[in-house]
Amino acid sequence: MSKVKITRSLLLTALLVVSVLAMACPRLVVEEPPAEEKIGVIVSILPLADFVENIGGERVAVTVMVPPGADPHTFAPTPGQLLEVSKAKIFIKVGAGLKFEMVWMDKIIEQNREMLVVDSSHGIELMEMVAHDHHEEQEHKDEQHHEGKDHEEEHHDHYGMDPHIWFSPRNVMMMVQNIRDGLIKIDPEQADFYIENTERYLQELDALDRYIRERLDGFLNRYFLVYHPAFGYFARDYNLTQLAIEHEGKEPTPKVIMDVIDLAAEYNLSYVFVSPQYPVRHAEVIARAINGQTALMDELPRYFILSMRSMTDSLAREMME
Repeated sequence: MSKVKITRSLLLTALLVVSVLAMACPRLVVEEPPAEEKIGVIVSILPLADFVENIGGERVAVTVMVPPGADPHTFAPTPGQLLEVSKAKIFIKVGAGLKFEMVWMDKIIEQNREMLVVDSSHGIELMEMVAHDHHEEQEHKDEQHHEGKDHEEEHHDHYGMDPHIWFSPRNVMMMVQNIRDGLIKIDPEQADFYIENTERYLQELDALDRYIRERLDGFLNRYFLVYHPAFGYFARDYNLTQLAIEHEGKEPTPKVIMDVIDLAAEYNLSYVFVSPQYPVRHAEVIARAINGQTALMDELPRYFILSMRSMTDSLAREMME
């Protein structure tokens, strides 16, 4: 037999073996349902949409209440969004005192009382909302307390706590498990699918956590300057300190701006990190005053892991300067 015939024979045999093994070891494959049969999932913010899609895959159709660029402190749902709520099977909320949910959750539930509501913050230890360290911080806290009286009968179990729990891969690991349990509750026949997707995503989150620790390790200057103090959990987890210009949606006073400029100079900071949800004019004033620049750090990223890696790289550049 010629070498050509032997090679062809071996190739055919190998293909046959692969085909047999593939049939003997089937993968967990879930056929994508028609659009009208997908599970309608409502989420408050964009990061939750990413988490849900990583767990639910092609079985879910996600509607985000607070759209890109909108401020969750002030956004009001549209009639079209409330219509989607009326058809949904499940609502995934942040559940840690997010202003949008505190104001609108009752009305959202009224649109669909059959909808399962999942609190993604279940089991997470919340921390207080932290402003930057200056003598007007207590004034901000007093104003928060006064405003809270207007909504005492609403969802104030977490009032005064930091709702930005998604800026911690460790927190997100718990959030996605809460999401998994909610999807299994309404779609138990596909439990294995949700469990497998969750395990895969947990591994990706663990890898992200390692990346952040290694990337930020060894820097002596561990301060960073942001417009809105949304990164408290991130700072806690990685031994950093955020300095914030704004607190609770309030315009910074000239005194606050001067204090921030002094702090930025003290810690030799070159960047003011801003999010598209907030105005940048005060950040630009401070950046000019410290001969620095503004840089994007999105508070509500659509693609969590990608955004967190980019944010970590930006912080590393700030710390090495």
